[in-house]
Amino acid sequence: MKAIKVSAFGGPDVMEYVEMPDPVPALGEKLIEVTSIGVNYADTLQIDNSYRVPQTLPLFPGLEVAGTTSSGSRVLASVAHGGYAQKAVASESHIIDIPDLITDEQALAMLVQGTTAWHILKTVGHIQPGETVVIHAAAGGVGSIAIQLAKMWGGKVIAVTSAGPKQELAKSLGADVVIDANSTDLQSAMREANGGKRPEMILEMVGGKTFDDSLAVLAPFGRLVTFGMASRIPPTLVQPATLIGGTKTIAGFWLGNCFNSKELLNDVIVELFGLIAQGLIKPVIGEVFPLSQAGRAHREIVGRRTTGKVTLNPAI
Repeated sequence: MKAIKVSAFGGPDVMEYVEMPDPVPALGEKLIEVTSIGVNYADTLQIDNSYRVPQTLPLFPGLEVAGTTSSGSRVLASVAHGGYAQKAVASESHIIDIPDLITDEQALAMLVQGTTAWHILKTVGHIQPGETVVIHAAAGGVGSIAIQLAKMWGGKVIAVTSAGPKQELAKSLGADVVIDANSTDLQSAMREANGGKRPEMILEMVGGKTFDDSLAVLAPFGRLVTFGMASRIPPTLVQPATLIGGTKTIAGFWLGNCFNSKELLNDVIVELFGLIAQGLIKPVIGEVFPLSQAGRAHREIVGRRTTGKVTLNPAI
């Protein structure tokens, strides 16, 4: 089979398209004939070994696949490694059947991005009807789903993204107001978009000054949920007095803490599948790259030039 291998840590160019033996499932695992591969921002961190979990070489990247089992069942699976391949093995507990009405790409959009959007809004953010939610990187995989879920749960959505097609996408998904991520005064822009009031919740994964501005503009009793740092620039250190004086909460979220919980992962994905089938949410499917061009997919993601869910086609 064809697969991606990393022999030395670094940027997108370290990924090699190679011939590999087919993987052999262990007890409690299943072999999957891969039909579509999900690409996540975390993958770009794994290949340069800056991910929160240290990596070892040789590295076989890829954490999520859609495909078929030997019985012919269409499945979505999270894999420990080796997802960037034409065949993969996954633990039976990490395999979810894909309903007939759901495409492979829609299913992949739910495994990481959909569940993350769900948890940062509901489990961690405790969204309430009538609250204003600011969503940074609103045209991305998580943001595009978070807009729809926040609206469905009664929130007012302020989408923050770069000008042009990404703003149009955010509007089409239901955002009430869209503001430019490159605004010279992001704090003022967020308040103006909310009628001069401070927002109750902010979903933040950019880091750096975006995080700083978001914490500064947050309303009393507001929640800032941080779930990434795409800029790779750390924010200013936060003093407890800042949180006490503003009665503000900062919460972190990492999906890795959900992977061994059926209730937090599998059951949420099944609920999201139901919402798609009912037409209540519409996953945004981004560009599909050949597996042989995985490096190009990573460059587009790191350059923040993508929208929605990015996938790889293992057949080419």
